[in-house]
Amino acid sequence: VQLQASGGGLVQAGGFLRLSCAASGRIFRINEMGWYRQAPGKQRESVAEINSGGITNYADSVKGRFTISRDNAKNTVDLQMNSLKPEDTAVYYCNAGIRYDASVVSYKHWGQGTLVTVSS
Repeated sequence: VQLQASGGGLVQAGGFLRLSCAASGRIFRINEMGWYRQAPGKQRESVAEINSGGITNYADSVKGRFTISRDNAKNTVDLQMNSLKPEDTAVYYCNAGIRYDASVVSYKHWGQGTLVTVSS
């Protein structure tokens, strides 16, 4: 199983970016999907999560600015980031809990990370 993230880049404060992540390989079903980020010198933190039913959860720091969505048919998860701030600068990682078969066991997989830089 692979998760391929894309969409990072350099943007000015107040701007927007859209991150995308596609899962491929041996996939029976995907449970939760999410985006995490890690800024220089800081621990990785959860940004947004979405479960298989579409219920979302956001970090307080991004509520009202970021929107997570998923396409279960395409095994993708997107993160629309609006009103970006310099403190949003980080490497963003997608994450998914993937079931390989009809068993209830799922396995966490990570994408390779995509850099988002917000200039002031």
